[in-house]
Amino acid sequence: MQTFNIHEAKTHLSRLIDMAAAGEAFIIAKAGKPMVKVTSIVEAIPTGTRQLGFMAGQMLIPDDFDEMGAQEIAALFSGT
Repeated sequence: MQTFNIHEAKTHLSRLIDMAAAGEAFIIAKAGKPMVKVTSIVEAIPTGTRQLGFMAGQMLIPDDFDEMGAQEIAALFSGT
């Protein structure tokens, strides 16, 4: 991650904003001490489409899934 001093950041602000908007964060320092980190607030655009049900038929969930471990969980809460 690149670091720029305040004077340099003021001089090249437009270029640095474009750089941050493109996803490349940077740090602004004062007298060599890092003060702020500048990043884009625009959320990244998903690269692909999401597919619902893409694992259909590849997993088996037992019919008693909701009841599995019920006795053990009840014992944990009751302290017995």
